[in-house]
Amino acid sequence: QVQLLESGGGLVQAGGSLRLSCAASGIIFRLYAMGWYRQAPGKQRELVASIDSGGSTEYADSVKGRFTISRDNAKNTVYLQMNSLKPEDTVVYYCAVVVNRRPRYWGQGTQVTVSS
Repeated sequence: QVQLLESGGGLVQAGGSLRLSCAASGIIFRLYAMGWYRQAPGKQRELVASIDSGGSTEYADSVKGRFTISRDNAKNTVYLQMNSLKPEDTVVYYCAVVVNRRPRYWGQGTQVTVSS
């Protein structure tokens, strides 16, 4: 059974930073690409950043230069370092196991709120 447990969300002022973590179990973590997605109310869930098994990364244009995705295979954990946060980054963030460039398993989500 695949389980993804996100943590690290919270309230931060604009310009501040947060680091999200996602601990995975039930998979051979090092073999899978992982992704961070976000979803605003009434909108589709969108890819924020992804990292493949080799460490190659991709980012949404809206977060390039501000967010960094990384992984620690020894800890079965993927991270999202978010800097220079903006009020429009206020949404729920989800971790996912990515298979063939599509999210296959989801975490429960963690709320990020950026105050202006």
